[in-house]
Amino acid sequence: MEFLRQLELFNPGDFNTPVHIIGAGATGSWLTLLLTKIGVSDITVYDFDVIEDHNLPNQFFPLKAVGKYKVDALRREVQHQTGITIKTQNIEVTGDTPLEGIVFVLTDSMKSRSEIFKKAIKNNPSVQMMVETRMGLEHGRIYCINPTDKTQVERYEATLYSDEDAEVSACGASQSVAITAVGIAQLASWKLVKYHKGEHINNEILIDYTSTTVITTEFK
Repeated sequence: MEFLRQLELFNPGDFNTPVHIIGAGATGSWLTLLLTKIGVSDITVYDFDVIEDHNLPNQFFPLKAVGKYKVDALRREVQHQTGITIKTQNIEVTGDTPLEGIVFVLTDSMKSRSEIFKKAIKNNPSVQMMVETRMGLEHGRIYCINPTDKTQVERYEATLYSDEDAEVSACGASQSVAITAVGIAQLASWKLVKYHKGEHINNEILIDYTSTTVITTEFK
C-alpha cells in the first residue's frame, strides 16, 4: 500500500515497536484492521475462540468465516485487504506469554483482563504501554498506562471490577454493537500514533455516544 497521504501524521517506515493484541473479537478485530491500514506490520494477535453467528454483526469477519478460529480468519482477511501478514497465536495468554512493546488488552471478560494484567503486564519492563478497552452498547472506556509506573498501576487496578458488574442485555449476553466497537478501536489506534509521536496520552477516556461526550482523566 502507498501511505503518502498520511506521512505527516504517521510514517510506518519509522515505526518499529512490536504490537501485541490480546483478543480478536469486537474491538480487537477492527483494531487490527485499522492498525494495518496505517501500515503497522509487526502485530501479533492472540485468541483461542471460534467465530459464531452472533459474532458477525459486531466483528470484522465475513459470513464464510463462521466455524473458523478467529485468529486464522483475521489473518486471512487482513492480508487480503492490506497485503500485511500479521502473526497470530491460537492460545490463551498467561504469565508465561512473552509480551513486549505496545500491548492491547481486548478480551471479553473483566476476569481475563485482570489476570492478564497481573500475570503478564504489571511491572513488565518489556511492555512500553498497555491499552485496555471496555464497551457497552452506547459507551466505552479506554485505559492507557505505563505498566512500570506505580501510580498509574494503582489507579488502573482500582478500576477493575467483577464480571457480575459488567453490562448485559435482557437475554444475559454482553452488550456489543459494531458502531461502538469501531469507535473504540479508532480511539485505541490513536493511542499508538500519539505514543509514537511522543505526544501526551490520557490515562483514561470515557465515551458516551448518546450525548457525544468524551471525558479524559490523568492518573497522578
